[in-house]
Amino acid sequence: MTAGCLSSLGFETQSAWRDPPLVQDRPDAVYYPAIVEGMGMYGTTTAGDVGFALMHSFPHRFWNLTGSNKTKVVVRSSDSLHLMASVWDVETNTILPVDISAEVSNADGQVSSTNLWPMISPNMGFHYGDNIGLPGEGEYDVTLRIGSLQTNRTDPFEGRFTEGQSATMSVTFDTSETYNLEYRRLGEKAGTRGTVDLMQMEMVPEPLAPPKDDLPGRLIGDDSSGDATFFVSVVEAGTRFGDGDRPYMIVSPRTPYNRVVLPRMALSVTVERGQETVFQGPLQASLDPEISCYYGTSIPELESGDRITITVQTPPQLARHDGYETAFIDMPPIEFTV
Repeated sequence: MTAGCLSSLGFETQSAWRDPPLVQDRPDAVYYPAIVEGMGMYGTTTAGDVGFALMHSFPHRFWNLTGSNKTKVVVRSSDSLHLMASVWDVETNTILPVDISAEVSNADGQVSSTNLWPMISPNMGFHYGDNIGLPGEGEYDVTLRIGSLQTNRTDPFEGRFTEGQSATMSVTFDTSETYNLEYRRLGEKAGTRGTVDLMQMEMVPEPLAPPKDDLPGRLIGDDSSGDATFFVSVVEAGTRFGDGDRPYMIVSPRTPYNRVVLPRMALSVTVERGQETVFQGPLQASLDPEISCYYGTSIPELESGDRITITVQTPPQLARHDGYETAFIDMPPIEFTV
């Protein structure tokens, strides 16, 4: 493994952005990329009960996903930096899967406005980001705006995040700071299945799903689809989950190796008993302070021998950095018997 800034590794800055190394024979799974880009912290702040973090790196490619169709976003000559953000509930340190926009202004007025892409990367996990262009070095105000939370939520979040929120941070764009961030080559690991450790960021919660043993209820199934790991549990009636009158199924998908949450999916479940279908319906995207992002629905009482099928209607609609762009796309159904 080789680490250092771009210049110390013998790269011309623009050349490294526009055509960085890319593993040729990539598996349809999470893999070690050829390179891992460093990240710098501009700062954190709060507005109401929402925490905001603003980060930066040098511009780099990523892939957008629409349905199951993947499109590569290349670095443009006008791109100055890769701007990133995370938002969370300050009371519970729960990452919030909301829409985020960024407006950048200087003394002359607004210079950039973009809706940040929900993204996933090996070293940052789930976050938001985009490449943006700036007129030059200097002082800027960055205003992050979030929309209301559109997913279901359990009782601890009842009535919260129903309105948008915004926060503004003053930053200094200094090319010597951004362009000298760490740039690691992963050598022989590149292209093999696995991933790097997540960055440790003070004051910013990690976007993780809980270990399977910490999921509420009774674990009834676990499997993999498209290299995502799925844990399925059932919580008895009368808890904070569901309508309270029936058991509640929790489906918690996450990345392999480091348990990063996978929001923005569409899932459904079918329960079959003998020749009869006793339940069929969507799993609602939901948020809970103990489980983070998950998918769930109220179901009838399960019996031994019931067959469960979890179907991925839409894979995670997340932009992907190198290392994730081949995973979580072709996701066949998961089937198991209670």
